[in-house]
Formats: sequence, C-alpha cells, structure tokens
Amino acid sequence: MKIPLFLHLLGVVIWVGGMFFAYMVLRPTAAQLLEPPLRLKLWHGVFSRFFPWVFLSVGLILASGLYMIMQMGGFMAVRLYIHLMFALGLVMMLIFIYVFFSTFKKLNYHITREEWSSAGIVLGQIRLLIGINLILGMVTITVAVLGGST
Repeated sequence: MKIPLFLHLLGVVIWVGGMFFAYMVLRPTAAQLLEPPLRLKLWHGVFSRFFPWVFLSVGLILASGLYMIMQMGGFMAVRLYIHLMFALGLVMMLIFIYVFFSTFKKLNYHITREEWSSAGIVLGQIRLLIGINLILGMVTITVAVLGGST
C-alpha cells in the first residue's frame, strides 16, 4: 500500500502545491511587475506547462485512491472521511476539466487575437476557479490528516 499512497500524495503535492504557488506567489508578482498583455502571455505559458502535470496528477490521484479504497474493502467498508475526500476530489477534478476545456480554450482564443480586455476577463474566471480548487484542496488535505488520525 506504500506505492499507491506515495503516488497519491505525489499527485496532491504537484496539483495543490502548484495552485498554491501560482495563486499566492506568481499571481501577485506578475500583477505588480507586468503590463496586461505580457502578464496574459505569461499566464498562458504557465497554464500550458502546468495543466499537463495536473492531468497526470488527477490520473495518479484517482487511480491510486480507487486502488487503496478497493484494498480496504471497497466503498462500503471505508470510513466517512475517505468518502468525503473522494467527493471533494471529484469536485476538484470537475472544476479543473471545466477550466481546461472551457475557460483555458477561451483564454487561448483571446490571446491569439490580442483581445487583451476579453483575455483579462477570462483570466479572472480562471483565477476564481483555481482559488476555489485551492481551498477545496486544502480542505481535502485537512480531512485526510484529521480523519485519518481518529
């Protein structure tokens, strides 16, 4: 069970850690130092490199989580905190899928056409959704640590 747990935690660290860095460190620095067109191009580049890692992380988290649940006897056998972690994780995954296939696609469209105002609005939507996912990720980690300690 150590390898699936390691893969699960690795996925969480990459995804939640990446969101924390982007939201709390990169975003305020970019806003302070870069004019909107350059800032928007930066975010496009950052997301283009980060989102494949998120897809890999989501796959690792989902596969290892389901494997560990099955090793513990399935969904009917696991404790409530595991059900809560699973539900929160699914919501986070759905939000990410929406960001990637809807808002990020719109961001690409507006940046390609140098429609900076529209791109800025879409970036604000992405920022809000990533902020929600960051909070959900922190709550999920809290549930994992506190739920597993009782």
